[in-house]
Amino acid sequence: MVDEEKIGRPWNDDELDAIVADYFSMLRAELSQQPYVKSHHSAVLMKQIGRTHRSVEFKHQNISAVLEEMGLPWIIGYKPKRNYQASIFDAIDRYVFSNDESAYEQLPPKVLAVSDDVGTFVDAPGLQPPSDRPWQLERLVRKFDAAERDLRNRSLGRAGEEFVLAVEKKRLEKFQRPDLLKRVRWVSAEDGDGAGYDILSFEPDGRERLIEVKTTNGAARTPFFLSENERQRAAASAESWRLYRVHSFVQKPRIFQVVPPLDKVLHLRPDTWRASFS
Repeated sequence: MVDEEKIGRPWNDDELDAIVADYFSMLRAELSQQPYVKSHHSAVLMKQIGRTHRSVEFKHQNISAVLEEMGLPWIIGYKPKRNYQASIFDAIDRYVFSNDESAYEQLPPKVLAVSDDVGTFVDAPGLQPPSDRPWQLERLVRKFDAAERDLRNRSLGRAGEEFVLAVEKKRLEKFQRPDLLKRVRWVSAEDGDGAGYDILSFEPDGRERLIEVKTTNGAARTPFFLSENERQRAAASAESWRLYRVHSFVQKPRIFQVVPPLDKVLHLRPDTWRASFS
């Protein structure tokens, strides 16, 4: 039953903690491909906290928006809305950092089947000015550091490269170039990471395509690390080098391409220094 006195009033911490926990319950089910019914969750939550259906749905969309900013997967059916109540940031902080939420780092089941999907390649997001986030959200984004987590998750990176390898072979098969398909190489797996790209593939006319793969379970705009070696290779081989950004990997893998010159399409800034004694 709706509590009329709550209509139009800000949510308190107990209500926010309840809806964040419920949201992550649904998200875990979605990422593991387990069935769940959003309306059932909403009905239980409405009864628990006395909020209207519209208010609950809108707050779910707020949570999606924060998770997208954090580089986390979010529930597909709750499109992000960014006019958040500031206290939602603390509620998500409390939940994420007090629970073992490894679901957003997991690998998708049967991901290679998606290589048949004609919608795998999508447009790259446009370059925007650096975001002016609320300070509470900026703190949360920095605390979670999606780019660092993705970098450390070597299983995710390897699975993304394997996915792209299958996509490239399927692409050359589609163009009826079995001769080129046989020459596709997983360079990073065979030779190590020093080449400045991960996969050697080809254009249908035989020209080389040098592919660097960056994978995340987050959204398209999730930041990522680019090594100096990769940046230099992109500049030296601009005609053939391509960055494949694999995103939404655990839910519905999609790829967009980044084409050099990189400073025209990405915000690049030095992030670390290599230190040694010789």
